[in-house]
Amino acid sequence: MNRDNAAATGDLDTKETPPPGAHDNAFDGRSGRKVQPPDRPDDGHAHGAHAGSHERGGWFGRHGELLFSLLSGAALLIGWLIERSSASSALPLFIAAYIFGGAFTLREAIENIAAKRFKIDTLMLVAAAGAAALGSWAEGALLLFLFSLGHALEEFAMGRARREIEALATLAPDRANIRSGGAIKHVPIEELNVGDIVVVKPNERLPADGVIIAGETSVNQAPVTGESAPVDKRPMTGDPGVAEFRRISSEHRVFAGTINGAGAIDVYVAKRAGESTLARVARMVAEAQMQRSPTENFTERFERFFVPAVLTLVVLLLFAWVVIDEPFSKSFYRAMAVLVAASPCALAISVPSAILSGIARAGRGGVLVKGGAALENLGTLSVVAFDKTGTLTEGKPRLVDIVPANGVAEAELLAVAVAIEEQSDHPLAAAVVRDASPKLGSALRLIAKDVESITGNGVKGRIDGAIVHIGKPAMFDGEDGLVMSDDVREAARRLEQEGRTVMIVQRGQRSLGALGLIDVERSFAAAVITDLRKLGVARMIMLTGDNQKVADAIAMKVGLDEARGALMPEDKVAYIRILRGDGAIAMVGDGVNDAPALAEATVGVAMGAAGSDVALETADVALMADDLRHLPFALGLSRQTSAIIKQNLWASLGVVALLIPATLFGLNIGAAIVVHEGSTLIVVANALRLLAYRRGKSD
Repeated sequence: MNRDNAAATGDLDTKETPPPGAHDNAFDGRSGRKVQPPDRPDDGHAHGAHAGSHERGGWFGRHGELLFSLLSGAALLIGWLIERSSASSALPLFIAAYIFGGAFTLREAIENIAAKRFKIDTLMLVAAAGAAALGSWAEGALLLFLFSLGHALEEFAMGRARREIEALATLAPDRANIRSGGAIKHVPIEELNVGDIVVVKPNERLPADGVIIAGETSVNQAPVTGESAPVDKRPMTGDPGVAEFRRISSEHRVFAGTINGAGAIDVYVAKRAGESTLARVARMVAEAQMQRSPTENFTERFERFFVPAVLTLVVLLLFAWVVIDEPFSKSFYRAMAVLVAASPCALAISVPSAILSGIARAGRGGVLVKGGAALENLGTLSVVAFDKTGTLTEGKPRLVDIVPANGVAEAELLAVAVAIEEQSDHPLAAAVVRDASPKLGSALRLIAKDVESITGNGVKGRIDGAIVHIGKPAMFDGEDGLVMSDDVREAARRLEQEGRTVMIVQRGQRSLGALGLIDVERSFAAAVITDLRKLGVARMIMLTGDNQKVADAIAMKVGLDEARGALMPEDKVAYIRILRGDGAIAMVGDGVNDAPALAEATVGVAMGAAGSDVALETADVALMADDLRHLPFALGLSRQTSAIIKQNLWASLGVVALLIPATLFGLNIGAAIVVHEGSTLIVVANALRLLAYRRGKSD
């Protein structure tokens, strides 16, 4: 969790209050915001409904259409050979080729017409029927054979991308071993409940999100977070059921679908199977397929005008014999050839195939991209704004300065601070408790009551009847009657100049002193910034609630262009709005207290989203691991996706622009369909290259 505002311990409770409708049970909780896939109209591709049938299995299973297509081709070839070698009629074989080649296409055409869609499948059947009416059975059979073969091979290729996504949902094992009354029971994962203890043997996949309570191991988390190296895990002390799952240290948390290492472990089940991080990611990736990108919307609008124009041209060509001296059969044949040539199959599939492949590759790399719009927008960024704590820095501050006020013992200062801060699990509060407690020992242990946050400034509570305030220096400017003593003010100024995050402790009207904390930058942050510049990001800025000197120090170390400190959450939103005037902007934060800024940016990027319901729901792009190095990977993948989309659009439009005049001047249907379906397969194959994308991640 981010706490950029110096000493804003109390911000935690306010800013992270679950939205209305969220469950109190941390392990079973959900964000109040539901992600519901919008109604996605047919993608305009003739194969849209068709593809769905394939995924359901259809006739003769997944490969039914490929089988029928090959039978059509065999009948066509044998018929052609018979026709060439003898005077015998090959019509029965051509009819068989029609039946096998057109069976699936006819089914899809009927489904489309029933749904009031007039698609390319129907146009192809009309063209084949027209060829048969002209006596050109061989050419009509060739059309249906190649069209059905193109369908089958395209679905085979697209199915690979879909299966990349669907595989996410199958990574978790089907069954789990749970401890029950001293015995081990083997149960389906659907029967696991929060609080069950799961026994995981070495090299087994984890069946559920949970907390290690016994045993030490290393876990391969790549299926969920994309981390390349196994992560060391050890048991949590205390009751795992009293803390929110996402707030538990990553060294204790494990996720469903990840792979255990050499150690046997006992895991406290934190989430039911359907609410595991893996299950949520799988659902969201599936939903992301339904989100249309700007380019998809453009191609859909283009087709609305293009298809009626083609149909009008075909009708006019049917009457060409009235104007020019030629038989109706020739005019009819030319019209059918143009109909085939102008069918925008490749155009329609060029964008969704690239988007689908890009989303699948991102998910396999530990990056959740919520739809085509987010994927495309990510590649247009000219500005990236970063939160500081937990994003550019480790998010694990250390207490390095303890400055009591005149006449105040260090033990009193620390005892009061620990009593208040131990009721918060914020990183700054945790740092104070962790580093100050050993200095106190068992003496001067105080009990704080009525602890509550002061949004954007700090926290207050009551100790022995006296009100205690802990917060950043700005909270003690006298506006609310809170005033620092001169010596504490001078100490705070000095610490801020040294780049410390300063917390002022005051009991009643008496200043107790100042605490200085420091959060170091991530070791790879500078390399990430360099990689983003290489990818074309022109400007990179830090937006933080921490003081300006701290912000400047971190910004200089990692190579940012600018840092804005002392910002409240609403200030970040306002600054994002200003930056949007300079072009597309991404906001990179934790997805919780940065949620308003993430929503305002062109693309909101959440760090360390694994295990966090709020982060998964809030951002457009979620880096599942707490690893900023995935950002250049995501940006590079987006840029590559955009490049492939442009290549596919130019290729598909070029083929249509070539074929229409070619068929007008005599190119036959057979040649047109070969080029037409060949271009469809080319754009799909080009899109599938994204599944092998590897560039753009910092080392």
